[in-house]
Amino acid sequence: MSSLNASVYQNISIVRPEYFFIIGLSGIPYSSNYYIFLFITYFITIIGNSVVLLIIALERSLHSPKYIGVFNLALADIGETNALIPNMMKTFLFGSQYISYNACLVNMFFVFLFSSIQSVTLVVLAYDRFIAICLPLRYHAIVNNTSMVLVFSAVWAFNSSVVALMVSLITRLSFCDSNMIQSYFCDHGPVYRLACNDNTINKFMAFLITGLYLVAPLVIIVLSYLGIFFALSKITTWQGRLKALKTCVSHLLLVGIYFLPLFCTYFAQLLLSLAPNARVISTSLAYAIPPMLNPIIYVLNTAEIKVIVQKMFNNRSAPSRENPPK
Repeated sequence: MSSLNASVYQNISIVRPEYFFIIGLSGIPYSSNYYIFLFITYFITIIGNSVVLLIIALERSLHSPKYIGVFNLALADIGETNALIPNMMKTFLFGSQYISYNACLVNMFFVFLFSSIQSVTLVVLAYDRFIAICLPLRYHAIVNNTSMVLVFSAVWAFNSSVVALMVSLITRLSFCDSNMIQSYFCDHGPVYRLACNDNTINKFMAFLITGLYLVAPLVIIVLSYLGIFFALSKITTWQGRLKALKTCVSHLLLVGIYFLPLFCTYFAQLLLSLAPNARVISTSLAYAIPPMLNPIIYVLNTAEIKVIVQKMFNNRSAPSRENPPK
C-alpha cells in the first residue's frame, strides 16, 4: 500500500503545464520588420537548399563522397529552418505565443537534431578535405560513397538518440512557477531553468550537447586544418598550394558562418551580459542565416555545381535548333 501511495505521490508531484508561452520576441521595437526579414530568409533557404538537393540527386557526376556530405547538410538546413521559422511566423501572423507541452518537446527535438546534424556534417566534410589533401593516394580507398553513407547513417542514429534523451529528461521536471519561455522557440536551457524541482541532470545534458555539437566539432575542424596546412607546406610551388587550398574555400566559409556567430553570441552573453532581446535576436540570426547562405556559397564557390547551373541556364536561354523561330 505504501509503495502505491509513493507512486501516486510521485505522479502528482510532476506538474506539467498544458502549454508554454514563447515570449522571446515580444516587446522588440520594429518587430514586424524582423519578421518580414525572417520570411524572406525562409523563402531563400528553402528554395536554395531544394535546388542544391535536386542538382546533386539528378546529376550523376555529383554522386561522390563530398556531395553526399553537401546533400546531408542541405537536408539538415531545410529541416532546421522548417523547425524554427514557421513557428516564429505563426506568432507574427496570428499573435499566437503559446505552444502545447507535447508540441514544445517535439519542436525542441527537431531544432536540436537538425542543428547537431549541421555541426557534425561540417566535421565529416573537414575529414573529407583532410584525407584528400594529406593522403591523396589513399583517398578513394578510405573515402567512398559506401563509407560516407555508413558514416551519415551512424551520425543520424547517434544524434537522434542523444537529442531524444535530452528531450525525454524534460518530462521529469515540474513547472509550478512559470510557463514563460524567454526564447524564440522551445529552447532546452530556458525550458529546464523554469523547473521547480531538481534539474541537475538537465544541466549536465545541456553541457554535454554544447560539448558534443559545438566545442568538439570546432576543435576537430581546427586540428584537421592544422594538418592540412602542414601538408600544404610540403608542396614546393605556390601554385600547387593554392590549387589544393581552393578546394577548401567553400568548407571554410561554411564553418565560419556556422560557428562564429554562435560563439560570438555566447561570449558576448558571458562577458557583456546581453539584454534578453539582444540575446534572442542574435541567437535567432545565428541559427537562421547560415542555412540561407550555405547553398549560395556552394553554387558560387564550387566549380562542379557552378558549371551545372550555368549549363541549365544556357540550355533554357538558347533557342531550340529543332524548332527555330519563324
